[in-house]
Amino acid sequence: MRFKIIPAALFWIGTTAGAAGPASPASAGNLLQVLLGLVVVLGLMAAAAWALKRFGAARITAGAAVRIVGGVSVGSRERVLVVEVADQWIVVGVAPGRVNALSTMPRRENAAQPEAVPPAGNFSAWLRQTIEKRNGN
Repeated sequence: MRFKIIPAALFWIGTTAGAAGPASPASAGNLLQVLLGLVVVLGLMAAAAWALKRFGAARITAGAAVRIVGGVSVGSRERVLVVEVADQWIVVGVAPGRVNALSTMPRRENAAQPEAVPPAGNFSAWLRQTIEKRNGN
């Protein structure tokens, strides 16, 4: 019975479309409406992506139990990171497709700070001292 209904429905659709005549070409108003709808949808997608980037990442990292203390690149795509978990630091090697724990150590209170940059007004004295130190004077 189902097979008899489907061809009958297709025949009815075909006869009603043919009775109305050929389909008229799209008018400029219809084209403008489609383009406006497309712009609105693309704008909503861009706004949603921006909102996820702006507010989604902050919410995820705020309550994280893992914190990256520091890191250094050792190759074009390889890095060595120091990750803090609870009261322990874990040295981790990161490469494409692999993460390996290299070492563990207790958390240090005073992490080594990078060398202080000389004041802007005293750059010439710092440069002279660095060159003398390098030349062995």
